[in-house]
Amino acid sequence: MVETIGLQVRQSIKQISYAAGFQLFLFRETFNFLSRRRIGLKVLIMQILFTGVEALSIISLLSLGIGAVIIIQGAQLPDFLLGDQLYRILIIVITRELGPLLTAFVIIARSGSAITTELGNMVVSHEMEAYLSVGIHPVSQLGAPRLIGVSLSMVLLTMYSNVFGLLGSLTVSSIISGVRLTDQMAALFSNFHMVDIIASVAKSFIFGLIIAATSVYYGFSVNGAVTEVPVKTIRSIGMSIVLCIIADGIIILITVLLGATNL
Repeated sequence: MVETIGLQVRQSIKQISYAAGFQLFLFRETFNFLSRRRIGLKVLIMQILFTGVEALSIISLLSLGIGAVIIIQGAQLPDFLLGDQLYRILIIVITRELGPLLTAFVIIARSGSAITTELGNMVVSHEMEAYLSVGIHPVSQLGAPRLIGVSLSMVLLTMYSNVFGLLGSLTVSSIISGVRLTDQMAALFSNFHMVDIIASVAKSFIFGLIIAATSVYYGFSVNGAVTEVPVKTIRSIGMSIVLCIIADGIIILITVLLGATNL
């Protein structure tokens, strides 16, 4: 039993060491990608198109719906729609929390799973060896541009989600309370703080890095069997969700310690 536990511990340490080394190499290649001949420019453009542009419709629908539901549920509380407290609550709930997290979950389901599946299938079909045979490292060609593309798309989609979420909330609030939408928008903007925008952008960028790095790692970790691809994809999705939630908690803790969460 002791030998079994020791073997499991050694295997876990080996896997963690390999994952850490892979991530360091991926980020190094990503940094180099920005300063050298852009051999993966097409991959970057296609990743932004798939992750960012093609997800606009579902992000719009979800954000509008979530924003409207917040007001409908909150309207059942006394005095919820009165005073500036409403706008600070909307900004914190939507801009800081739901916007980045909702967008991250959509990106994990769409782009994260697609990246892992595509890279895993390329490993199985020995396409990685073809890149190496012509002197191109697969991580440089396929991993680095995806990391950049997903991270940039995540930031832009989060800002887009925030706008539609707040718009949905204010529209429903205007209908229920009778206050003009323009007046509500003016009050909302007056309650915005710079820290709200910084927190939203920081979360979305970090979530993008986590999703892309995790998806690329699990895609490249396929050993050659086609049956591994769906298994790695499921693990990639689960790990991305867990890491994003952990990162969200750490960022919230930091903002609390810095005193940046006051209503």
